[in-house]
Amino acid sequence: MTKFVVEEDFWGLFPNARIGVVVCHNINNFIIDEDKYKEMILISEKQALKYLNNEIFSSNEVIKVWREAFQKFKTKKGARSSIEALLKRVHKGNHLGTINPLVDIYNSISLKYGLPCGGEDIDTFVGNIRLTKAVGNESFVTLGAEENSPPYEGEVIYKDDEGAICRCWNWREAVRTMLTENTRNAFLCIELVDESRLAEFESALKELSEAVQANLGGICEISILDINNKEVLIR
Repeated sequence: MTKFVVEEDFWGLFPNARIGVVVCHNINNFIIDEDKYKEMILISEKQALKYLNNEIFSSNEVIKVWREAFQKFKTKKGARSSIEALLKRVHKGNHLGTINPLVDIYNSISLKYGLPCGGEDIDTFVGNIRLTKAVGNESFVTLGAEENSPPYEGEVIYKDDEGAICRCWNWREAVRTMLTENTRNAFLCIELVDESRLAEFESALKELSEAVQANLGGICEISILDINNKEVLIR
């Protein structure tokens, strides 16, 4: 059995955070209709414009709240939250390309709700997956890189027994665990640091689960982890 555990050192930094998890089993992630996902992303890019009302990009609340969160732990210079990266592309008028159905679906949900979304292939995990502070010696190789780039000591990361899975909370993921067309069992997550957006967070989780099941089949289960509910069985 494999668990996802949010450890105490994370809650020490973010006691009011919520980590939403959608565990998907027996899905079909092959690209069958690429145009459908292009349209899905285009619609979500238009919806995301509502989060960019302030002309100063960094002053928009969705960006601001995550920049403040990243100031609470050691990060790689220039590292930003995944939602800021997506919104920056929208802000500049650069369309997102399609990657594979799971990634396209969670990117569209991320943009629509202004929340960081991510995902990994459950079958690649070694031991339990944890959201925690890094020791600093965890192996990490991201897409397009050849060299190991371990996190800083104290950096917030997702990790398993093999190494880091995602650095700087939701900034960049390891190639080892990334979602591919061959993924059949997926761990998807949505992260919340702004308590005032709990209703939107819950709606995003529900829509994410429903979109995966409607488009890729399989069965999805939703869990929400908080300081009083710190782990969930994922396999």
